[in-house]
This record gives sequence, structure tokens and C-alpha cells, in this order.
Amino acid sequence: MEDFFELFDITKEQLILLMDEALSSGGDYADIFCEYSTLEVLSLRDGEVNAIRNDIDFGAGIRVIRNGRTGYAYSESTDMKHLLAAAQAAARIAESPVNRIKTAPFTPLKLVNYYPGVHTLADVDIFSKKGYLKEIYTRLSDGDDRIVQIIGQSSSSLSKIMFFNSLGEFYCDERPMTSVSFSAVFSQNGMTDNYTGSKSFRMGNEMFTAALADEIVDEILEAIPTVLEAVRPQGGEMMVVMGAGGSGILLHEAIGHAFEADFNRKGISIFSDKMGKKICSESINIVDDATIPSNRGSLNVDDEGVPGQKTMLITEGVLTSYLHDRISAQHYNLAPTGNGRRESFRFEPIPRMRATYMENGSVSAEDIISGVQKGIYVDKFRNGQVQIGAGDFTFFVKSGRMIENGRLTYPIKDINVIGNGPKALEDILEVASDGKMEDSTWTCGKGQQCPVSCGMPTILVKSLTVGGSN
Repeated sequence: MEDFFELFDITKEQLILLMDEALSSGGDYADIFCEYSTLEVLSLRDGEVNAIRNDIDFGAGIRVIRNGRTGYAYSESTDMKHLLAAAQAAARIAESPVNRIKTAPFTPLKLVNYYPGVHTLADVDIFSKKGYLKEIYTRLSDGDDRIVQIIGQSSSSLSKIMFFNSLGEFYCDERPMTSVSFSAVFSQNGMTDNYTGSKSFRMGNEMFTAALADEIVDEILEAIPTVLEAVRPQGGEMMVVMGAGGSGILLHEAIGHAFEADFNRKGISIFSDKMGKKICSESINIVDDATIPSNRGSLNVDDEGVPGQKTMLITEGVLTSYLHDRISAQHYNLAPTGNGRRESFRFEPIPRMRATYMENGSVSAEDIISGVQKGIYVDKFRNGQVQIGAGDFTFFVKSGRMIENGRLTYPIKDINVIGNGPKALEDILEVASDGKMEDSTWTCGKGQQCPVSCGMPTILVKSLTVGGSN
């Protein structure tokens, strides 16, 4: 803790002074979020690591809430003169200095550590990381002569956070994030395509293991023949089996955003009037979780001082919770769920997902597929678009297979899966017992960027529109 006070050159007494200043115009609540982040990126192209970037970001943001409205200001310096100016600017959201609230006594939060690895960028030197990326490149290049280009990258970041609010709550947190990503372009008989494999965890340099390199190399090499053989199938309305892992993007985009409480508080989400109601099969349980060890979406504590926790969004088919920050929780007279997140000290926190997934069902993926006479199996997605209010979505499918007479047949690609999130949720007929998380470099954009993850078991959706060939 003392290292953090020294890093940001702030004392406990100054934190209390800043909160008192932020509340001086009659705010209901105030907080300060101090951040020191380092980022190291190595990029491989043309067989060599030819670019290395190191960034440092530093500053603090001060927020004041009054009657659900937010005043926010930040400084790229933690000099008290600048922080007091930021506190005074944020305080202007309130206009009732009479009976102003005083900052509560200083109380450090007791937190569980969900990313217990070694949080330093110094354990593995640059030359070792260059060798690591070059080894993956060589294995890919030697592994398939159809590969014509390989692009690789590693990124390692560490954010040191110090937080204090007018409730007296104080925490320090070190948040690591390490990612490795490789993209291969391959060509055969005049046909060119690509495939990307990536892994990302809240870990330090201990993530650079031989096992991780094996996973990335094996995934890409195994995908090449399937992608090259794949065709665009005939489109139409049909059953869709969504494979375990990467299909969790459906939960995140088409359903998860609609559970974020700011959309519901404002009446934008289609689920705004569905709390406590049955919205899908009793076999479905959906979770947003900050407590998975070393997961990309996990948090010891969110960006407004709420400890990391596991939140049941749907319990046996019933909508049981939204994803709350402090503002929405106060609106609904509930405790916040630890989903107040921000991109950096330059942004105010808003309700955001963490690791969103569906829990296991009771049948096997093989039994689900064997029961489909005609449909498609999809497991890799490239991107998509979602309309939050209505829940309508379009996802671009990178890879999958046709299902014919209960069997997976020829590979397919370059199709759109089109539907409505709430309707697709309602139309899930079966849930398998093979759930897994997709540990790729997922980043969610909602006016600001946040690392997230998602996952699910194999599921069967009764009907979706498949945009294929005529």
C-alpha cells in the first residue's frame, strides 16, 4: 500500500481532502481513480520481430454523483493543484452546498486475489520474448507450405490502481494482462484465406510457456485445411448448433449488453420490464463472473470500489439480475454487482460485462447434433452487429459445418447468422455439458474499450436465418 502512495505522490490526508472538495457543492458521492499503466508490445512481420513499443500512462480521474447525474474530470498529473482543480470541476454537477456530506473514515477493502501470478514485465527479457515469437513463426512456417504470410504479436501490460471514495473505501490493485496473437494467410489453387489464433489472460510473463505456443500453433495448422475446403452453403431459416467456447459471443453481444443496467434504467433494453420473469428454458443459467482465476475478464475489484463477484443473470430460465454500477444499483435500490468499469482514468465507469458465460446443461454435444436432420454447426465468429434496444443481431461466421441427417458433413464459411437475441434465447432447445471459456483477445467497445471474455457449452437453437448463397 505504501508503494502506491509513493507512486502517485499522494497521502491519505490528501485523498480525504480531495473527496471533501469534490463534495463541496452538495454531491451525494465522490471517488478518485489513480492509474499507472505500462504496456510493452512486440510485433513480428516477415519472419522477424521488427517493432517494439513501450508506453506509460499516468493520471487520475475524479467523479461526483448527484441525483444520478455525473460530473467527471481527470488530470494527467497527480500534483495536488491539478487534482483539486479536477475535484472542483467535477463538483459542479451539484448545486446544493448546504448540508454537504463529509468523507467517511479511511477504510481499506479486503480483497480476494483472482490473478495471483507474477505481475512484472521484467521476469522475461525482450530477447527471450523475441525468441518465443520467432519460434512460433518457424513452427507455423514449417508446418504448412500453403502459408504465405505470418503476423504475430505479444503484448504485456500492468496497471497499478489506487482508489478512494467518499464512503471511505480504499483499495490498491495490480492488474496484469498478457496476450499472444498470430495470424496466418494461406493460399491454395488460387484461393486465399486467413486464420487467427490468440490467447489472453490476467497473467504476467509467466504466460509465455511452451504449452501456450503449442495451443496457438496447433489451432492454426488444424484450421487451414478446413478453411480452404469450406464453401458458402445455401441460406435460409434452419436449426443452428452453436459450438462450445467461441459461440459465447452470442451471449455477450446479442444478450449480455441488454442486461447492462444503464440500458434497462433508461428503458432502452428489451429486458427492461422482464426482471423476475421466465424468459427462456429452465435448463439455461447465464453468469457474468469476475472471479475466474487469471481470466481476461476477471477483476479483484471493479473501478468504483466494489469487490469482484459472480452474478447470476438468468437462473433456471428466470431473469434474476442486471449488471449494475453504483448509479443503477441506487436507482433500483440494490447492491452494485461489481460491473462499474472504465477504459482508463480518462473515463467514468459504466456498467460493463466481465466474463459472461452459460452454465452446462445435461446432454452431450454429439446427442444434440445427432438430433438435427438439416442445419448448420458454427464455432468461430469474426464480428457482428447488434441493436441493443430490439436485440436484433447479425454475426459473421468464420467457420462451421453443415449438419445432414444427424452428422457433421462438409465445412462452411463466410455466412451470416441473423436473428433476435431474446427470441434466440427463448428458442434454445438443448444445452450440452461441454462448456468452455474462449480465452482469446476479446475487447468490448461501449464508447470505451474493456477486456472481456465469454464462453458457453454447445447449444441448439430452433431457428435462425442463415445468410448464405441463393
